[in-house]
Amino acid sequence: MMTTQLLSSRLALRLAGRPGVRTMALRSWVGKETVEATRYWWLLLVSGALWILASLAILQFDLTSVWSIAILTGIVLFLAAGTQFGAAAIAPSLTWAHALLGIFFVAGGIAAFAWPEMTFLILARLIGWYLLFLGSFEVIESVASRRTEMWWLRLIVGAATIGIAFWAVNSLSRSATLLVLWVGLGTLFFAFSQIFVGFEFRRVYEAGKSMAGTSEGVDLRSGSDRAGADKVKPASV
Repeated sequence: MMTTQLLSSRLALRLAGRPGVRTMALRSWVGKETVEATRYWWLLLVSGALWILASLAILQFDLTSVWSIAILTGIVLFLAAGTQFGAAAIAPSLTWAHALLGIFFVAGGIAAFAWPEMTFLILARLIGWYLLFLGSFEVIESVASRRTEMWWLRLIVGAATIGIAFWAVNSLSRSATLLVLWVGLGTLFFAFSQIFVGFEFRRVYEAGKSMAGTSEGVDLRSGSDRAGADKVKPASV
C-alpha cells in the first residue's frame, strides 16, 4: 500500500538523521530512495481535486429514477477502481491491496450497469457495500500509518464513510435524494483521503530531496578514518 511505502521512507529518514549513523553514504542513499518512492505525490493531489469536483457535481444532480442513480453509481465505481489500480501502479509495496479493492469496485460497477432496473433497496445495499469497503480500507491504512502527521484525519474520514455505509444499508427509505447524497458524500470523503496522503507524500519527498542534496560531495569516511588518514602523510623529498 502507499501508506506502507510512506512509512518505510519516514522511518529510513529518521534512522539516517540519528547521530549514531556515521557515514553520509546512508543518508544520501536513503534520501534518493525516498525521493524515488514519493515522487508521484502530485498525482494524489490532482486525483483528490478531481474527486472533489466529481462529488460536487454529483450532489447537484437532480436524479429521481433508480435507473439513473444506478448508472451514476456504476460510473463512480469504475472511476474508483481506476484510482485504485493507479495507486497500485505507483506503490510497489503491497500493491495487491489496492488491486483487490479495485477488482471489488469493478464488480460493483458491472452489477450497476448490468442491472439498472434494480430496486431502491438493492441499490442502497450496493452503495452501502461500496462505502463500507472504502471506509474500512481507509481506517486500516490510517491505523497502520500512525507515525504520519495526518493519520488521524484519514481515520476520521474512514469512520465517517463506514457510518454512511451502515446508514445506507439499514435505511428503509426509498428516497432518490438520499441515494445521490450517499454517493456524493462517499466520493467527497475519498477525495479528502487522497489529498491527505498527497500532502504527506510531499512532506516526505521534500525531506528526502534535502537529505540527498546535502549529502552530495561529502567525505563518506567515518571520523576515525579521516583522522587516521590525516596523521599518515607522505614524507617530503
